[in-house]
This record gives sequence, C-alpha cells and structure tokens, in this order.
Amino acid sequence: MCAAVLVVGSANADLVVPVDRRPAGGETVLGGDTVLSPGGKGANTAVAAGRLGADVALLGAVGSDPYGALLRDSLAGAGVSTAFLRVVDRPTGIAYITVTPDGENSILVSPGANSALTPADITPEALAGAAVVVLSLEVPLPTVEHAVQRASDAGAKVLLNLSPAARLSPSTLAAVDVLLVNEHEAAYLLGPADADPRKLLDLGPRAAVVTLGAKGAAVVTPDGVTEVPSPPVTAVDTTGAGDAFAGALAASLAEGTTLPDAARRAARVAALSVTRAGAQPSYPTLDDLE
Repeated sequence: MCAAVLVVGSANADLVVPVDRRPAGGETVLGGDTVLSPGGKGANTAVAAGRLGADVALLGAVGSDPYGALLRDSLAGAGVSTAFLRVVDRPTGIAYITVTPDGENSILVSPGANSALTPADITPEALAGAAVVVLSLEVPLPTVEHAVQRASDAGAKVLLNLSPAARLSPSTLAAVDVLLVNEHEAAYLLGPADADPRKLLDLGPRAAVVTLGAKGAAVVTPDGVTEVPSPPVTAVDTTGAGDAFAGALAASLAEGTTLPDAARRAARVAALSVTRAGAQPSYPTLDDLE
C-alpha cells in the first residue's frame, strides 16, 4: 500500500496537566486534572494532514498497550493508514505536558517504542508512490537520516521538521527539499546571534520555513524571504501547533501547491488548532477552514 504523504516519526500518548506556573528545580506545584490524548510529532503531523483530506500514512512504532490502541484509533479516525505502524515489545511513547494559562506548554518525552524504529523499516514499499515524505526527530537519528536519503533517491519531496533540534549530517540536509524549523531551532542551527533565515539554505536544504508563532512564518527560497502572517486568535493550548503546521504544509505540497501558498494555509491550520485544547483533537478539517 502507498500514500501520497508518508510521515516517518513518533506516536506518543500525551498526558497534559494545566498549571498556573511551571515548577522550579526542587519545587512541587499543584496542577489540574490530567487529560490523556493521542500525540507525538509523527502521529500529529499525519492526523493534521489526514483531517485535511490528504492520502497519508504513518511509518512508526507503538507498544501493545492501551496507549498504542488509543493512537491507532485516532489515526484511523483521521483517515491515516497504519499499514506501516509497527507494534513492538516496548511501551508506547509518552509526552508529559504542562500548559500554563496563556496556552504555552513545556514537554518531556519518554520515547519508548519510538526508539525501536530502525533504518530497515524504511522499505521501498513504504516509499512507493509518496509525493512528500515528512520527518521529525522524536525517532532515532540514524533512521531519520536513512529515510531522508531513501526518500530523496525515490524522487519524493522531503520535508524535514527539525524538532526536537539536533545536528544532522551535511549530506542529509543537502537531500532536504524543505527544512521546517521554529525560531529556537533556527537559532540552534545558525547561532543565537544570527537571525538571518536566508542562511539556513547555506546548510544544504533547497528551501526553508521558519514558524514564528502568532507572527506567522517566513518562507525562505533562493529568491528571498516571503513573510506569511498568522490569523489573530486567542490561544487556549499551543500543544501540537507546529505539527499541525507541518501536516498542513505537507498536504498542500502533495497537491502541487507552491511553498508560500502551502505555508499560508498551514498558518491558518495552526492558528485554528491553538484555539482548542490538546494536539490531535484540536486539528481542523477542511470544513473548519471554510
């Protein structure tokens, strides 16, 4: 089975706790009731694309536990193929998330089954027919680097979401069509004193998109930088907003949309997602966009 959008990445259960403020070192802070929802950068990206009608599959790994079942159900409900989602003898990944009243979050991830994803899982069958392959870094870096190269060799457009930030080989970055980073990840790559997004292309990718939160995004191509505004909204929970952007971007690119136009649509999707609680449950459908 093949899909137009193949997402290679993580699947986690999100345990979300609202807090008035985050604890300092050695401090205990009481929070609200824990909310369980499906998450993980890979699964989030796939669900965001699936809700927009994309033909999408997730290549990843979960455990044979209730959290794994939760994720499989959520993916299937969004129309995401799980043909390449392995069930392994490790616990499903978990993200521990605190959310403050302004909607900002902090996240600790226990990878679990995500760590079992290997280069051998990147098969010709999984890549067959993929127009866009999306990757993020909550799975082992050797697997990501192998997948980037194999996807590029297969003629797919490679969209790499460099989150969480990590160093990748120059050959990997040179095989990337679109590098997706937020401001913090861009500073990690370029250094905190260099805010010129055009220098991201010096690292090897053919284009880059820098997400800027409520300010929107900057699309970087060899022709220059295009500013993409975000619709003004009142944020409730920013968890998974970057993944919503990635999924929407991939869905549009698979349709043949130009990168600036794809980023404009992705900014709308991400803005809508932060007006609702949770990651995957917050992602809009085509009807919501209209």
